[in-house]
Amino acid sequence: MDLSFTEKDNEFRTEVVEFINDNFDADLRTKMAENRNSYLPKEDHVRWQKALSSKGWLTPDWPVEQGGTGWTTTQKYIFETEMANANAPGVIPFGIKMCAPVILKFGTEEQKKRFLPRMISNEDWWCQGYSEPGSGSDLASLQMKAEDKGDHFLCNGSKIWTTLAQYADWIFCLVRTSSEGKRQEGISFLLIDMNTPGITVDPIQTLDLPIEGAQEINQVFFNDVKVPKENLIGDVNKGWTYAKYLLEFERGNAYAGRLKRGIQKIKDIANKEIEGGDPVAQNPSFNSKLTKLEIDIMALEMTELRILSKLSSGQNMGPESSLMKCRGTDLYQEVVALAFEAVGTYSIPFIPLRPGMNDEPIGSDYANGVAPRYYNARKVSIYGGSNEIQRNIMAKLILGL
Repeated sequence: MDLSFTEKDNEFRTEVVEFINDNFDADLRTKMAENRNSYLPKEDHVRWQKALSSKGWLTPDWPVEQGGTGWTTTQKYIFETEMANANAPGVIPFGIKMCAPVILKFGTEEQKKRFLPRMISNEDWWCQGYSEPGSGSDLASLQMKAEDKGDHFLCNGSKIWTTLAQYADWIFCLVRTSSEGKRQEGISFLLIDMNTPGITVDPIQTLDLPIEGAQEINQVFFNDVKVPKENLIGDVNKGWTYAKYLLEFERGNAYAGRLKRGIQKIKDIANKEIEGGDPVAQNPSFNSKLTKLEIDIMALEMTELRILSKLSSGQNMGPESSLMKCRGTDLYQEVVALAFEAVGTYSIPFIPLRPGMNDEPIGSDYANGVAPRYYNARKVSIYGGSNEIQRNIMAKLILGL
């Protein structure tokens, strides 16, 4: 196992840093510093993604012939790490990182030609239609129906917790096309134009009180929505297979870079925030928590590097994607919780303040957003398959239980 970076890798790291310095401008840096839920207004994400697209770096995981970079696994890791170190905006994943791999593997040539170029050009934005009211993490229990009407499917039902649906041009959905046999065998994978008559998007307000233009989640209703047959991915009733393939891309992320950045912010706050006449950083109990968390993140980073070495040798991610999702999100919740503790009571006055209000802030700027991020982070151990489900997967596939 080789965990060292080559001279070529380090040259690539320099190129990534130079790109960030040239394109991550002061306006975007300010907005990301004030960000509370990882999302900016659409126009800011488009501006950033167009810069990546112009460089040819928007779709590194795609095949080269379809617009991919041809990067090694190590280069992809370096790219993600440097983006995290700079606190640069992430690429909105639903089209480019989630739906696109499914189209590339299971879609027709016509579907590839129709949808993939418009993802690269940022002409089409996507959202994910998986979760439903009452289904929780039991995705196989979904009830949104798609009835076969000859040349089209007629869709009725709703999807919930749909991130950025208010911006989306398209939604990829798991729908029920059969109620016979095992529940997983009656699910299909549809691509649906969000401008189709019968679709309604209702916003869901959350405790993190996002900045103006960055409201995050929604419920999407489908009332007699007609979807052409050519928007079906693969075969009818085989959507469960495609959904499991997609989830490997949703779960197998690198976490250590942004977690380390979070630790640095905690240290900065703890050195400035006064408690009982002394900085929080001098509190032995707080320092004990911080040290343990920092060690845990170092261990996660080493695990990421071991998996990187495995992938670089041509092996697949496998059940390690569940391990990374589970551990990475657990540690993220611990990071934002410790930041909340470091700020103390000064996190509370920022909760009721919304963009446009002229109330005078109480406390320092570093307190702004700490509590909203803490509340928003409650979701991370649920989405992409709850961590309880991930532990079941690991028990079965890794431990053989």
